[in-house]
Amino acid sequence: MDDELDSFLNYLTVERGASRHTVAAYASDLTQLIEFLTEGPRPHIAKWSEIDTPHLNRYLEDLDSRGYSQVTRARKIAAVKSLFRFLKEEGFVEANPAAKLRVPRSGRPLPKALTVAQVDQLLTAVAIDRSNEGRRDVAMLELLYASGLRVSELVGLGTRDVDLDTGTVRAFGKGNKERLVPVHAHAVAAIRSYLESARPRLANEKSGDALFLNRRGMRMTRQAFWLRLRNAATRAGLDVRLTPHTLRHSFATHLLQGGANLRQVQEMLGHASIATTQIYTHLTSEHVRKEFERAHPRAR
Repeated sequence: MDDELDSFLNYLTVERGASRHTVAAYASDLTQLIEFLTEGPRPHIAKWSEIDTPHLNRYLEDLDSRGYSQVTRARKIAAVKSLFRFLKEEGFVEANPAAKLRVPRSGRPLPKALTVAQVDQLLTAVAIDRSNEGRRDVAMLELLYASGLRVSELVGLGTRDVDLDTGTVRAFGKGNKERLVPVHAHAVAAIRSYLESARPRLANEKSGDALFLNRRGMRMTRQAFWLRLRNAATRAGLDVRLTPHTLRHSFATHLLQGGANLRQVQEMLGHASIATTQIYTHLTSEHVRKEFERAHPRAR
């Protein structure tokens, strides 16, 4: 169970960009869950796949008996739900026993998005590097912002998944569900430049069909891309906590601010439910309010 937990905590750090404080809190919360399940009334549990909803309900009852605050209890339940969602997506469990657990409402933080100017600042800073790795980074960042892909989808792309003639990318999301996402001309040009001048110099016999390669000719990993993105933010002088998900949030927010249909954004992001996409309407509502107060003569 510890190996799967380590994989989840690494996922939180690399792909979700969680802070050290959050990762440490989740590690503590989930270690508490493991101890309850393995040292409690059913010590025979040795695998995550052996855990069912009644086990988790007993864990929630134990949390109630300990007198935790609503905020702490909400975090512990959120940690359990996030873990089992990850375990199911990665194939460690067949069913998600935490799917119907309810998290006490403590206020849902809105995703943070860059401004359009900040995105331009980031892409301009990266474009200065004309090395093979620099061209690759430009292609990856342009594509990420142009398509809203998850970082796992981005690094998992093959050369055949990008059609430069039609300006589309084929992504495989959660549950290996396939979707086709349009890509604008700037991203197409960056990918074409990378494919023609950089990837051939990075590739070797181990590269296979992987689209984005590291300096050893192997497929780029989520961890490596996250580090490259962080370095790019530093070079661009952006004083923000930047993760791959930040660009995904920015993609969705800027589309909606520009008048895109919510259903279309849902399809491009690969959200199974439109309720997940609707969180971005709060961000665009703030944008509308600011524009209203700036422009309306009676609002100033």
